Amino acid sequence: MRAEKLPISLTPEAITLIDRYRATYAIKSRSQVIEHALRKLRDEELESAYREAAITDAADWDATLSDGLSDETW
Repeated sequence: MRAEKLPISLTPEAITLIDRYRATYAIKSRSQVIEHALRKLRDEELESAYREAAITDAADWDATLSDGLSDETW
């Protein structure tokens, strides 16, 4: 995988958090900790989007269920 260096500025508290997480989970680099955090953020956003879509789809499905068909049609 191709990686690109990106200079960023973080607070001392954020750096401490990254270093503690890295030590606790034996992660090789700060970059890997940040990549892990970004994957978690993406996963949370995807989960939220899927949950919202499921609610919308459920309402559409309820409307479809009452479209005039019955079990006797089959």
